[in-house]
Amino acid sequence: MAPQVRGAGCRSGASAYEVTLMSGIGLRQDRLEGDDSAATRLTERLGKRSIVLVGLMGCGKSSIGRRLGVRLRLPFVDADVEIEQAAGMTIPEIFTEHGEPYFRDGERRVIRRLLLQGPQVLATGGGAYMNAETRANIAHAGISLWLKADIDVLLKRVARRSNRPLLKAANPAEVMQRLMNERYPVYAQADATLQSREIPHDRIVEEAIAALMASPRL
Repeated sequence: MAPQVRGAGCRSGASAYEVTLMSGIGLRQDRLEGDDSAATRLTERLGKRSIVLVGLMGCGKSSIGRRLGVRLRLPFVDADVEIEQAAGMTIPEIFTEHGEPYFRDGERRVIRRLLLQGPQVLATGGGAYMNAETRANIAHAGISLWLKADIDVLLKRVARRSNRPLLKAANPAEVMQRLMNERYPVYAQADATLQSREIPHDRIVEEAIAALMASPRL
């Protein structure tokens, strides 16, 4: 039986505590780069929970997650890498040889295991948060941060890589828009939201800390 959903999974309506901090607005001095007070308070409040990054492919979960882990002095774990190691295959190979349902089942089990290893910064695949059991597990053992991005940003980033099974179509833009329509309402259940955009990574990391600190679940 799946664990009971806690926190964001229990809310309805405006369930995401969205914080979008634009240039120089809303950043308090203790959130500025070089001042560790906000990062220290975040890790203290986090306890043994994991920070779980969710969002579509190309939103920056891995690149931002690695830097956030360094900033918070927490290990960074990429769920997709863990899945590939467990399967002994790349994700495109899993999709080709076994299909998406097989991959999703393995993804669910790997994330459930990883959530027992917090605190950490955990990046999940784009479809992971769509699974109700996974959302409940994340709510129980972590705090979720949705990295939300506009379609032009996503397409520009994913064009740099060829290992995106869901985008191997004649029109990647149409596929991406469909995924946004399907998944964004579910991602909105995350505990905090951050607008991912083309600005320096260090600034995005500070905004991520601020967004997490503003979440009622922290």
